Amino acid sequence: MKRFTGTESYVATEDLKVAVNAAIVLERPLLVKGEPGTGKTVLAEEIARALDAPLLTWHVKSTTKAQQGLYEYDAVSRLRDSQLGDPRVSDIRNYIRHGKLWEAFVSPTRPVLLIDEIDKADIEFPNDLLLELDRMEFHVYETGEVVRARQRPILVITSNNEKELPDAFLRRCFFHYIRFPDAETMARIVEVHYPGIKRRLVEEALRIFFEVREVQGLKKKPSTSELLDWLKLLLSEDIGPEILHERDTRKLIPPLHGALLKNEQDVSLLEKIAFMSRRESR
Repeated sequence: MKRFTGTESYVATEDLKVAVNAAIVLERPLLVKGEPGTGKTVLAEEIARALDAPLLTWHVKSTTKAQQGLYEYDAVSRLRDSQLGDPRVSDIRNYIRHGKLWEAFVSPTRPVLLIDEIDKADIEFPNDLLLELDRMEFHVYETGEVVRARQRPILVITSNNEKELPDAFLRRCFFHYIRFPDAETMARIVEVHYPGIKRRLVEEALRIFFEVREVQGLKKKPSTSELLDWLKLLLSEDIGPEILHERDTRKLIPPLHGALLKNEQDVSLLEKIAFMSRRESR
């Protein structure tokens, strides 16, 4: 059996590799939590790539119901077609739409199924999937058939902690919290996205990036994707490490800060701190 060891485009820490492989061996869903920008969603894509497995993605919204992951019966279309004399109405299967779980269950090769941001849905959503995830089968009431998994899919479930998940659901999962990358890991991530980038520029950019993240009261701390966007702009505008290094630390607001800060409250907060720092230095 193949083991997940990360990929060329995804820097996986040792504890994350252990978690992924443990979930695969135990055949339990891997529940991944962590703040936005820590690579939770991308993880499923990289597991699929590393294991050469098909990827199925179920993006959960506030209106998503568990039943949609199994199947949906389109009674309205069937009624309309019957009024039009469409011969398809004689077979109800023509109006059964397969959900992502159904697709995963009947996949000829073992797939990776991502249930993304499960905490966005109603609190009952995880509980409504317990039976199907345990037995790896479900009943289609309209046709009387039972859909059974050919093989248990590798299940990755992400959560942003917007809601507490039920204990019964948590017991069935292997849990891993992705910590925000430290400076060393972040430098490796940057190197993957920008091979050969100047080391000094990365060092100065990371110093400022983590300074901004440490500011108390930020509504949204900049994440990995914001750092990568910021570096791309620094390279495009030819802003060298000297400019970043010589920047007055009391100003706090970094150049091209629109890539890092995504709301006016955080910009105002840094401007206030910079103003207070200037007053104290006089």
